[in-house]
This record gives sequence, structure tokens and C-alpha cells, in this order.
Amino acid sequence: MPTAFKVALFIGSLLFTINHGWALLTGHMTSERWISGGLTYIVPYMVSIHGQYIGRKGRVAKNLN
Repeated sequence: MPTAFKVALFIGSLLFTINHGWALLTGHMTSERWISGGLTYIVPYMVSIHGQYIGRKGRVAKNLN
């Protein structure tokens, strides 16, 4: 989980800046934008967790053979 958190923080911040930075700076953040901004962090977190799970599952399968 610590790795996934770091990935989400870095990638999420990058994507948040690209997608919502101007709206944040100009005060045009709506509730819909804040929800979207939250998902901007959650999605990279979940992708990282999934990737780690698949990677570990593959290593365990190799060790069993």
C-alpha cells in the first residue's frame, strides 16, 4: 500500500493539475470537479494495487512450478 499511495500522490497530482489546475486557480471548482478530482487520485491508487497483486500472483505461480 505505501507504494500505491506514492504512485497515486504523484500521478494523481500531475493529472489533477492538468485537468483541474486552471479551474482551481481561477476559483471555478464545482462539486462535480471536486468529485472528478478525487477520482483522479483513486484510479492510479487502484491500478497500482492491482498491478502489485498481479505481479505477486505471477511470482507465486512461478515459484510453485
